[in-house]
Amino acid sequence: MPVIRRAEPEVGYVIRVEWDDGREELIDVAPAILSHRAFVALRNNSAAFSAFKVRDRGDSLVWPDGQELSADWIQELAPRELDNEEFREAMAQLRLSLDGMAARLGIARRLVADYRKDRPIPKTVALATRYLLEHQQRAG
Repeated sequence: MPVIRRAEPEVGYVIRVEWDDGREELIDVAPAILSHRAFVALRNNSAAFSAFKVRDRGDSLVWPDGQELSADWIQELAPRELDNEEFREAMAQLRLSLDGMAARLGIARRLVADYRKDRPIPKTVALATRYLLEHQQRAG
C-alpha cells in the first residue's frame, strides 16, 4: 500500500506528492475531483482544494469538510510515463516491427524508430502502448 510522506498543492488540481520511498511526483487529481459528488465543494474553490492535509498514517489526503482521497487512488492517477527502453521492450513483447507498431499506434514509422532510440515519448503514445500490452495479456 502506498504511503504519502508529504503533499502540497500546485497549480489547478495538481498535487506534489512525496511517497515514503522518497519518490516525488506531480499528480493531477482532476479526474477524481471532477467526477465524484463528494468533491463538489472543492471544484471551484482553490482555497478549499488547497486546504488538504496528509492523514497521520499517510494513507490518504483529507479536507476539513471530510472529503478523502486515498493514497491508492492518488497513485493510480500518477502519470504513466514510458522511457525508450520500456518502449523497445513493449515492441518485443508485442512482437511488432516498426511498421506494425506504427500501424497499431496510428503514427508514422519514423516516430516509432525515434521512440526506440532517444526521442521523448508523449503521454498519449505511452498510454496507447500500455493499453496494447494490457490487451495482449488479457487475451492470453
